[in-house]
Amino acid sequence: MSTVPYVRPEAGTGTELPPPVVVPASEPLVSVIIPALNEAKNLPHVMARLPEVDEVILVDGGSTDDTVETARRLMPGIRVVTQNRRGKGNALACGFAAATGDIIVMIDADGSTDPKEIPSFVAALRSGADFAKGSRFSGSGGSADITRLRRMGNHCLSLMVNVLFRTRYSDLCYGYNAFWSRCLDVFDLDSTSPAPAKSRDGRLWGDGFEIETLLNLRAARARLRIVEVPSFEQQRIHGESNLNAFTDGIRVLRTIAREWPRRRQAGARRAAERVR
Repeated sequence: MSTVPYVRPEAGTGTELPPPVVVPASEPLVSVIIPALNEAKNLPHVMARLPEVDEVILVDGGSTDDTVETARRLMPGIRVVTQNRRGKGNALACGFAAATGDIIVMIDADGSTDPKEIPSFVAALRSGADFAKGSRFSGSGGSADITRLRRMGNHCLSLMVNVLFRTRYSDLCYGYNAFWSRCLDVFDLDSTSPAPAKSRDGRLWGDGFEIETLLNLRAARARLRIVEVPSFEQQRIHGESNLNAFTDGIRVLRTIAREWPRRRQAGARRAAERVR
């Protein structure tokens, strides 16, 4: 599967990443993070398609079925982490914090993201990218699951981000991504704070499905070297998705609104540094 080159945005942060790391001839260690909530029926399909990797971390969100037991039966060496708050974003943050690999890959437990595509993401990173971003709307990518409403919303949100953040994303709201672990601090995710007492849903900002947009915006703001990797989204195998096109779309809009001032502040700092 080919990758689509992506032009790095002009915006930056006050703290720049070091120059590209020269990847040694030996293979980098790859950690795969799988957030899961009551996905026992889907895990056999997902695990069967996993390529050989160095570490698999299942982040359990308090499943009431035998998700954890199924994972350990299918893969005795799997690491199981229990997230400390709620939501997909928090699950990923906890998984990222626990990972020990050089490369971190995030996939879904419902079978919608194909684990057999992992080598394409790893190849993009080994070829010089910092952040390999899955896209259903570039190259050979596609989706058997997205509705017309979600497709239209994704297109509008992607266009908005491309204008505001000077990016060229073809797919803003997709959760199949990979990145070098050295870039983890760029995302500034909270994996330790307890659930806020005054929160209606027990989540901090970024703990929900908005995590996908948050990662993309912060990667752009930090001027990471980004490559879009064509990916085909399958339909969920069993069960129903927790995604809500309207409420989660609002959270994405709020995420863009929250991150936009930070992007402008970062640009102002860079301009001041150039003057000095």
